[in-house]
Amino acid sequence: MVGMMFLLACGAPAPEPEAPAPAAPAAESPAAGMPQGALPEGHPPIDPAPPSSGIIPPPAGSGAGATGLGWSTPEGWVVETPSSNMRKAQYRVSGTGGDGECVVFYFGPGQGGEPMANAIRWSGQFVQPDGSSPQDAMKTEQIQVNGIPVMMIEVTGTYTGGGSMMGGPAQQLPDHMLLGAVAQGPDANWFFKFTGPEATLTEQREAFRQMIQSLQPGGEQT
Repeated sequence: MVGMMFLLACGAPAPEPEAPAPAAPAAESPAAGMPQGALPEGHPPIDPAPPSSGIIPPPAGSGAGATGLGWSTPEGWVVETPSSNMRKAQYRVSGTGGDGECVVFYFGPGQGGEPMANAIRWSGQFVQPDGSSPQDAMKTEQIQVNGIPVMMIEVTGTYTGGGSMMGGPAQQLPDHMLLGAVAQGPDANWFFKFTGPEATLTEQREAFRQMIQSLQPGGEQT
């Protein structure tokens, strides 16, 4: 599950991670309140995955204790109960543009895919106003946080990650943004995916970055 400055949910609850093919990218979820839906081809399966998806939950005990990651929750972010066992944390984040959602995904050792593969998949969920390549609009940054390698990701545009669980057309959400981070945890990558209205995420960009900068190997969420 591409780790986090900036897993590891904003707007309406939306589709999530991606079903890992041997090492497919991490699951994701759009802004809170968004309908769950189909992801681009090759994107890990949405969460929760149907019984026939073949997605295996993380091994018991993994991603916790010495193999876990800890971080500080930004002030004002509402902690929600994760909707699946592949979500280590889930937040609703309010702002002038409407609610966004930040989700932290963890798929276990060998799962979730590499940072850049996830960044490309995430950017592919956005359509640019001028029709240009979403990868050209994507911004990435490599940082180190307490010894943890992290790729930070940012992309804006019309979000198309929403859609029907039954394969209906993806919902078009203009003026949206994704702030993401893929952090190299002790035993696997962690994926932080924050999506929602661009106005809200712009206001919360620094809070998200501070959350990523608070990462600690083997720590706990506070």
